[in-house]
Amino acid sequence: MSSSRIVAVFGATGHQGSSVVQRLLKDGTFAPRAITRDPQSEAAVKIKGLGVEVVKADTADKTSVVNALRGAEAVFVVTLSGFPPYSPEKPSEVTVGKAIINAAKEAGVKFIVFSSVPGLTKLSRGKYSKVSIYDDKAEIEEYLKASGIANASLHLGGFAENLWTRNNLKKTDTGFNISVPIYTPTALNAFTWVGHDVGEAVLALFKSYLDPSNFFVSGKAYPVVTANMSYTDLAAMIAKALGKDVTFTTAPPTGIPAYDEMFAAGAEYDGFYTSTPVPNPDLTALGAKFATLEEFVEMEVKKRFGQ
Repeated sequence: MSSSRIVAVFGATGHQGSSVVQRLLKDGTFAPRAITRDPQSEAAVKIKGLGVEVVKADTADKTSVVNALRGAEAVFVVTLSGFPPYSPEKPSEVTVGKAIINAAKEAGVKFIVFSSVPGLTKLSRGKYSKVSIYDDKAEIEEYLKASGIANASLHLGGFAENLWTRNNLKKTDTGFNISVPIYTPTALNAFTWVGHDVGEAVLALFKSYLDPSNFFVSGKAYPVVTANMSYTDLAAMIAKALGKDVTFTTAPPTGIPAYDEMFAAGAEYDGFYTSTPVPNPDLTALGAKFATLEEFVEMEVKKRFGQ
């Protein structure tokens, strides 16, 4: 189904952006436009093969971003975190995020959905002040709220896909083990099935932001959480699905302050989002159809680890 309602997607060749593109294509209300630095990359060519418009833009070049966004009514923005070791040669995440927002405003974009997380310095009242990979996104989020563009932010939990992308689930002599630094066996974590639920949330917001009959309020942050549970309970869920022994062990600190404070804060605050019911009722009321972690295990974990 073709549509004249264009929405731009940053990070379309990455995990979050591809989730959004796939969901938009399936729904058909909007025509996704993938924004990428390299339209000739394997991932970009694959997206183009699905009928998606692929446009080149470099976030360090404002003119290219403005041109890439012209004609788009809405934008999904994901910025890459500056995970250690940091690169002084590249623009900071905050610089990139603000540049995209400025370009969107100049291009006449009406609505922005930003992939974010809570700022941990503020949340912890200074206890965890070294997690720039969270605080940078919080700074961009505040800049977006003050931009004058209608907006919403998605607050994501730990990616459920980290089981394989971060090698958190490893094979052992008797089965498998999940190992995460600092987390205790009883501490809760917020898990987000990015490949499914991010696309659902973005589509729901894109389809709702113009409707005055719903409760959408610009500037709101929406937690997108597939499940709040301990890693011990996740291990038991995977063990049941695979029919194998799956354990959880607490890994030692990494020695990198940004990472260690991130894990410590997540463990202390039970993944940050326990005050929001799962699935998020604000988003389900807008039409989002979220999955369960049991479905994630059946569809994704068994496919990769069930051999």
